Amino acid sequence: MSFLGLVFLAVVAVSVVAVGGQSVPIFIEYQAVLKAAKKAAREGSTVPEVRAIFDRSAVIDSITSIQGKDLEVTKHNERVQVSFSYTREIALAGPAYLVYRFEKQTP
Repeated sequence: MSFLGLVFLAVVAVSVVAVGGQSVPIFIEYQAVLKAAKKAAREGSTVPEVRAIFDRSAVIDSITSIQGKDLEVTKHNERVQVSFSYTREIALAGPAYLVYRFEKQTP
């Protein structure tokens, strides 16, 4: 392997690690959002109650990407369902961004 090949592989490896290092907290936050939405759907019976439960969980788990007011709360067969949708971006270089779109509905 030549020196240029080694440099190229090093640049690719550093790029993957840099993007991965920024992506891990985003996916950890998504898991916290999902957990908070399920808890809110399970414990709440009205729209304001569900949103308040979610907001309390968001404070505890440091959720900053979404708030209770962003949730869509519906009832289906007497069960509360919570839906959410949001995006997170990672700046790569110049005008290039990596965009994660999260969308989920509780059962």
